[in-house]
Amino acid sequence: MKKHLLSLALVSVSWYSYAQDAKKAEECFKKADYQCAEQQYSQLAEKEHIQKFQSEYYNNLGTAQRRLGKTTQAFKSYEYALKANPVSAPVYANLASLHSQKGSKEKALQYIGQGLKVDPENADMYLTRSKIYDSQGKKDLAMKDLNQVLSFAPDNIYARTGLANLKKSNGDLEGALKDYNQLISEKPESLLYNGRADIYLKMKKSKEALTDINKAIAIDPKFAQSYVTKAMILFDNAKTKEACNTLDKAVSLGYEKAVLADYYAKCAVKSK
Repeated sequence: MKKHLLSLALVSVSWYSYAQDAKKAEECFKKADYQCAEQQYSQLAEKEHIQKFQSEYYNNLGTAQRRLGKTTQAFKSYEYALKANPVSAPVYANLASLHSQKGSKEKALQYIGQGLKVDPENADMYLTRSKIYDSQGKKDLAMKDLNQVLSFAPDNIYARTGLANLKKSNGDLEGALKDYNQLISEKPESLLYNGRADIYLKMKKSKEALTDINKAIAIDPKFAQSYVTKAMILFDNAKTKEACNTLDKAVSLGYEKAVLADYYAKCAVKSK
């Protein structure tokens, strides 16, 4: 009886310790401390024996590594996650997104096709595919995917802004601006001010662009994309040093530095 009670006590202590480790990993991620998150999720994934949970830990590990610019490791972690749970839609979405970002569009489309068989209403996969189609000049297919998202998630802000951005990429800046004005009137969010700032930048309205991007940052100081957009505005106004410092801020918040290589090249030229 004593041995049984002791065994239960050890299990309870072990479970509590494990739960604390998982909580710490989540907190690290929320704080954008991706080195801490990488370490914690790596340990959790190695110790976990339940495949579903192990897949989740590897998936989170891959995302932390991605934010740290460790692309090769991120690919491996996502692949481990998929091996542990071949029906995990979030893993398919992450693999598709990363392949797309690295230029492997066809590979990304393959993962999206597989993932949508698992979860036909996964917004992230439709959004990624829409961006791929847009980059390939397949505007009709891009729009179809965005409208598909709205068919089951009518308030999805990324799909709605995606449609506005399609207008922007087609040169209809006034139409895109009108859409963003409507969205902001409904719900003034950081993402929306960031999007409108980019439209103002393309319209050569630097003052309005800077006002909007500063609002975006004030609403959500941890939204990395806003700092990238602000850097673009500053570059456009020949404020290179300030722009480069702003890029560094975006990277510190998890934006992948490799994606910003062209902008950082301007910083390198200026420093010579």
